[in-house]
Amino acid sequence: MLVELFTSEGCSSCPPADVLLQRLDDNQPIPGTQLIVLSEHVTYWNQEGWQDPNSSPVFTYRQSQYESSLGVKEPYTPQFIIDGTQSASLENLKNLEDALNKAKGNAKIPVRISNVTVDRSNPQVLHAHIEADNNPDKHNADVYLAVALNHVESQVLRGENGGKHLIHVAVVQQLDKVGKLPKGKSFAQDVQVKLKANEDLKSIRLVAFAQETAQGKLLGVSMQKP
Repeated sequence: MLVELFTSEGCSSCPPADVLLQRLDDNQPIPGTQLIVLSEHVTYWNQEGWQDPNSSPVFTYRQSQYESSLGVKEPYTPQFIIDGTQSASLENLKNLEDALNKAKGNAKIPVRISNVTVDRSNPQVLHAHIEADNNPDKHNADVYLAVALNHVESQVLRGENGGKHLIHVAVVQQLDKVGKLPKGKSFAQDVQVKLKANEDLKSIRLVAFAQETAQGKLLGVSMQKP
């Protein structure tokens, strides 16, 4: 299943959620299920004294789309989204546990990442092949590819977390829509990703997932550490 955490280094409530996400990633506490985690840093805390270096308007917009589809009044951090259909916060860890166990029973379609190679002429360019099996859902889906740093450390100098040394896992640097998965169809496509200057194969993970269009239910997800 896919566990997304919307977080910010400018939010004093977020560091415990960052730690919890790392525990989910390391310990895999749901038997028989792989938890694939992503940390998505939003921008709306940046005006409160600290510019989160991992934040992006892409993630702020993605969270706002979730609030619309899930009927949440307004964005907040930290917020966990499980398989695109359930929202949970740190205020009630039982709700998060229940959401994870509930999502365990949801059928998924296989998604695969293969043939990950570095471009011979440019080591900052990755090539990969993404496949998704036949979409049995009643709705069309989008196929996404995320590039995330496995481990990020940050010394926060100002804002609510000023003076704290923060550690993050699976910090999304890029999130791109790479194709469509129509209902009743499968997906297979070669994709190209340009890494940022501070990224190399040893520091990243690739996460591919199929999700109902308009940010709905997750249909399938896969992760590969090249």
